[in-house]
Amino acid sequence: MNTLKIKKLHPDAIVPTRAHKTDAGLDLYANESVPVTNGTKISTGIAVDIPEGFEGTIRPRSGLTSKTRLRVQLGTIDAGYNGEVKVIVDYGNDVNFDEEKMEILKMYHKIRKGDKIAQLVISPIVTPKPIVVEDFDSESARGANGFGSTGR
Repeated sequence: MNTLKIKKLHPDAIVPTRAHKTDAGLDLYANESVPVTNGTKISTGIAVDIPEGFEGTIRPRSGLTSKTRLRVQLGTIDAGYNGEVKVIVDYGNDVNFDEEKMEILKMYHKIRKGDKIAQLVISPIVTPKPIVVEDFDSESARGANGFGSTGR
C-alpha cells in the first residue's frame, strides 16, 4: 500500500501529515474548537478509504500526552468505514474540588481548530476464523498466569 485516499468532508479540513517521512503515524488535526472533558469526540473533517486487509489505529501523540492531561482514546478504523474520522478524548484523571463552594469543578482543556490532536497509523491485519477447541496444541511456561504474575 503506497497511497491512502483522503476525502475532505469540510473545505477547511487539514489533510493528515507526517513531520518526518519515516514517521509511522499521520498527524490528525481538529476541525473544530471545542472544550474537552471526558468522552469528547473531536471532528477531523476527513474520511479515509482504508483498503481491505488493513486497519487504521487512532493513537495519542506522545508530545501532547506528556505536556497536558489530555488523553486520546485508542480507536480503530476498519476497512469499509468511509464516515468522518473522529477522535475520542478525555481530560484529567483526578478531581478538582472547590472547598469554598463544596462542589466538584468541571475540568476541561480547550482544543482549537487546526491543533494536532492524534495520529493515524495504518497497519496490515490478519482475520483468522475463530474455532472452539477443548485444549490447545501446546502449553506455555506462563500458562494461565495473568495480570501481574511476572512481577512477583
